[in-house]
Amino acid sequence: NKVDMVDDEELLELVEMEVRDLLSEYDFPGDDIPVIAGSALKALEGDAEYEGKILELMEAVDNYIPTPERDSDKPFMMPVEDVFSITGRGTVATGRVERGQIKVGEEVEIIGLT
Repeated sequence: NKVDMVDDEELLELVEMEVRDLLSEYDFPGDDIPVIAGSALKALEGDAEYEGKILELMEAVDNYIPTPERDSDKPFMMPVEDVFSITGRGTVATGRVERGQIKVGEEVEIIGLT
């Protein structure tokens, strides 16, 4: 990100090489991991070159990161990680769905809280 703030192409290449070396040092496939240099700000401003980089990034994510298997046929379970009190909304619980599915407006049971 923020490559629009760097004028020196060699500096960008050097940073990429160092990141790849660091990844390899920690047993990640540094030479094989896709690196897409772009600018989120320029993409948001409508610069076609950087919009293309966002699309390239999303394609790399789709191709490189495997889709996790979901236990969607099992009962819904979402461990609560945090709870917030939001004015005008009430109490909001956040977490990550571990299995199952839920629809908007569907009733849930909260267990384990006293």
